[in-house]
Amino acid sequence: MEASALPSLAIVIPAYNEEDTIRACVLAALGQTIPADEIIVVDNKSTDATSSILAKLQSDFPDAPLRVLRQDKAQGISPTRNMGFDAVTADIIGRIDSDSVLEPNWVEETKKVFLDTSVDAATGPVIYYDLPLRRYMAKADDNARRAISKLVKKYQFLFGTNMALRRSAWETVRHDICLDADLHMFEDIDLSVHLFDEGFRIVYAPTMVTGMSARRMDDSPKDFLAYVKRFDTTYTHHGLRTRALRIPQWAYLSVYPLVKSLRWGMKIRENINL
Repeated sequence: MEASALPSLAIVIPAYNEEDTIRACVLAALGQTIPADEIIVVDNKSTDATSSILAKLQSDFPDAPLRVLRQDKAQGISPTRNMGFDAVTADIIGRIDSDSVLEPNWVEETKKVFLDTSVDAATGPVIYYDLPLRRYMAKADDNARRAISKLVKKYQFLFGTNMALRRSAWETVRHDICLDADLHMFEDIDLSVHLFDEGFRIVYAPTMVTGMSARRMDDSPKDFLAYVKRFDTTYTHHGLRTRALRIPQWAYLSVYPLVKSLRWGMKIRENINL
């Protein structure tokens, strides 16, 4: 299919002190089989080398559609994401995290998903690039997300690390989303709830694949539990108490011991090889 027949797409990347990951993230966004029409990185008060790395990337790729914005009014993913989304002029807003590493065909596959005019938003699977058994873990992740998508009949959720939505849908819910979502909720699930309430259709798209870090699993059990409880807090805030909506929370908790042990094993091997 010719690229001209596909909708335009922007990639928005919120970033805060990501000097270790932002270069690989942006390079993957640039190195697509079909180029993104816009790549917008929103730097949220970074105090490390993130800003200088981004400036060097702009210098190294002067012809790329790469824009860097500064969001200095507030610390947090929601206002940072919102600035990026508001700056998009493309038909589709793609959103990833600053430690995401897109598969080379992510833009192409995401554009194809939105050829279906009934799709308003989509989310895809991930490959944990800093875990062993990557192929096995990727298959397990895809299977889990497919199952969750089937079990959760209503309020399909978007995964902020790997998602996209129509700009027209964002403009509809823009002023309804919860600006305090950073404090106690998942901002991506909050966005998902508002999209569903406005009648927008969210789908799981297995062809939209990105790599992400499993660094969240380095949290202590107490901190990880507090993080995962944000599922409950988000849905309760919106008055949603359906048991099916808690399935993602249970899934995250069930895989934590396994993934934690894989991370430990990898770090031990790395230290031995030093």
